[in-house]
Amino acid sequence: MRKAKPKIRIILPDPKYNDVLVTQFVNNMMLGGKKSTAYRLFYEAMDIVAEKTSEDPVEVWKKALANVTPAVEVRSRRIGGATFQIPSEIRASRKMSIGMKNMIGFSRKRHEKSMGKKLAGEILAAYKEEGAAFKKKEDTHRMAEANKAFSHFRF
Repeated sequence: MRKAKPKIRIILPDPKYNDVLVTQFVNNMMLGGKKSTAYRLFYEAMDIVAEKTSEDPVEVWKKALANVTPAVEVRSRRIGGATFQIPSEIRASRKMSIGMKNMIGFSRKRHEKSMGKKLAGEILAAYKEEGAAFKKKEDTHRMAEANKAFSHFRF
């Protein structure tokens, strides 16, 4: 390789729950550099989750995130004029990133009043193993299973 690996940035834990994973999630949720707004929306969603489940909201959120995090993905690879969907394992950091982005993306598409309510709804749906983000993970796994025959093309 020509270039050096980029330095891994240190992410500070969030102020309320003192968790680095929450900060990562908020960073993915943030639009236009408005981190305080993203934190406010996340904490609003956590309050709604705590109210509806009467459990620790961070544990519910972590379980929901684990439920929407895929283990495998399919990558397109061109071999002799044909394009194959090749299933491959995902490294841990990318898994978490994909899970967070799916949850945020599908919560934005929900039909509720505020982003806090949308995010809370998606977290609760993912916790119960339903909802759009969970369906996306299931579809990804199904696609990988269907294309398992091409796994010998892995690079």
